Amino acid sequence: MGHKLLPIPTLAGMRAVVTVLPIELVLSDGTEAMIWPLLPTDAEDLRHAFDELSPRSRRLRFLGPITQLDEAMIHLLVDAVDQRHHIALVLVVFPDDELERPIGVARLVQLPNDPTTADFAVTVIDEWQGRGAGRALADALVRLRPSDVIRLATAVATDNGASLAMLRRLGTMTTRPSYPGVFEVVVRLPDAATDG
Repeated sequence: MGHKLLPIPTLAGMRAVVTVLPIELVLSDGTEAMIWPLLPTDAEDLRHAFDELSPRSRRLRFLGPITQLDEAMIHLLVDAVDQRHHIALVLVVFPDDELERPIGVARLVQLPNDPTTADFAVTVIDEWQGRGAGRALADALVRLRPSDVIRLATAVATDNGASLAMLRRLGTMTTRPSYPGVFEVVVRLPDAATDG
């Protein structure tokens, strides 16, 4: 992905308790991994990762039948990232028998009309789901969020049990039907003093 194995300073405008990137971790199956900031040069890697998503995973993430990431979507997912109000992270694995590869991406977008609230999304390719990658990305995003963000708001497919469980773990969650098959989810995050 073109990333260097060097410490990246704490991002400007973030809370003082934030973990410095990259974050080193080990997934539940023993695979070593790192979380990096998403870079503008990662557009092609995002396209490849999207191609590895099953139709079900694509539907759960995008709430509709998306077959490819077009240029407008790539612009939104990569070029609009400023790592202050639109934070995007990627999780790269280092399997023993393969080359390093990105397997998950997460983003938090602070709402311009309500800076105390942020949209939130995590995507992990099917082959790597259930190994703790989504949880690690979600935890990193919450720690890296702008200090005035106290709520996450997102739309989640009603049959996306993994995402609902992940969001419930992050704070006090409320759901309400948004339209058929979709919940509007709001998570009230713990105070900074109790984050962790």
